[in-house]
Amino acid sequence: MLPLNQNLQNLFDIAQKPAKIGIGLMSGTSLDGLDIALCKFTGNGLQTRFALLQFITIPYPNSFKKEVQQVFARKTVDLGKLTLLNAYIGNYHGELVLQALAKWDIEPETVDFIASHGQTIYHAPQRLHKQPGYPNATLQIGDGDHLAVKTGILTISDFRQKHIAAGGEGAPLALYGDVLLGGKPGENRILLNIGGIANLTYLPADGDTSKVLCTDIGPGNTLIDAACREFFNKTYDEDSNIANSGTVSKALLAALLDHPFFAEQAPKTTGPELFNLTLVEHVQATSGTEDISKADLVSTLSAFTATAIIDFIKTNINAPELKVFVSGGGARNPFVMERLKQQFDDIKDTGSLGIDPDAKEAILFALLGNEALSGEPVAIGSNPAVLMGKFSFPV
Repeated sequence: MLPLNQNLQNLFDIAQKPAKIGIGLMSGTSLDGLDIALCKFTGNGLQTRFALLQFITIPYPNSFKKEVQQVFARKTVDLGKLTLLNAYIGNYHGELVLQALAKWDIEPETVDFIASHGQTIYHAPQRLHKQPGYPNATLQIGDGDHLAVKTGILTISDFRQKHIAAGGEGAPLALYGDVLLGGKPGENRILLNIGGIANLTYLPADGDTSKVLCTDIGPGNTLIDAACREFFNKTYDEDSNIANSGTVSKALLAALLDHPFFAEQAPKTTGPELFNLTLVEHVQATSGTEDISKADLVSTLSAFTATAIIDFIKTNINAPELKVFVSGGGARNPFVMERLKQQFDDIKDTGSLGIDPDAKEAILFALLGNEALSGEPVAIGSNPAVLMGKFSFPV
């Protein structure tokens, strides 16, 4: 028998380790920065145990944000710029990983793998693009080979493509990590993530994975942040100061909630390609609310996020003694959280589960990396049973 080449031998050796050290990377649609979670994993599947060893978010400079925004959620882009950014982001994320490791005084060779989400550029489920003959599609850039070569660490990336190839929509992938880390026998739980887009995973008390529901709900922070950038020169509404200074427009809120997306059956996915300021301008025009103040607009968009979440849960999840655990930037939005707390008696952030709410998505991608190395496909609800991720070797 011929020996394995060194890359495959190293991959085999890592996969056989009883405990692995992995880095999860998450760069969301809000473009705040790169979340870097250093995790230790033992086991896989439902026997997975993990510890968060270190976590940091390294903010993106405005210059980087402006570059990405040239190709983000746009149907027409400069193909040359997109090509350059694919390589640039992979290399840049590698630099940020090395910065984090240096800050933590950790040598790169002690890390077994990096699991990188990449930067979403466009999300196009067939329900939304409606082009006959074309399947669900999504695009994340930030090439894994560049990350692997820059850091010298085995890199697993581009997770969403396998989900789509097997019949899914490529999102929300939180489903797999939520099931493996977040369920508890005897408790009906919702793990709610309010990032750029709001999504949730419902975990039934009886542990029946056929009843698990994971779906996007609607906008999280994306519309609030966009309005803050456009009208207040702020990246987000810190402490909900703008929202609390305004008044919710009932007419605009009702018109936003009348969008056909909310009548579609779950599970479903969405993104800033649908929920953006162009949509808001259109809805304001049709509802006669163009003249409300910009503070009232931010207040209404904040209420829109909260109300869409509340309506979805109350309509689709009929479970007693429901416990809701929140993560993502929206967990720190007082306006949104206060409205959620008015509707749900038992709601807290995922820190009470031992999962840092800011680090949760990065942890989940590290977990997907651990599964890609040593797991087995798991069928959950209507989602495909697949192992996701493409492997990039450092040499």
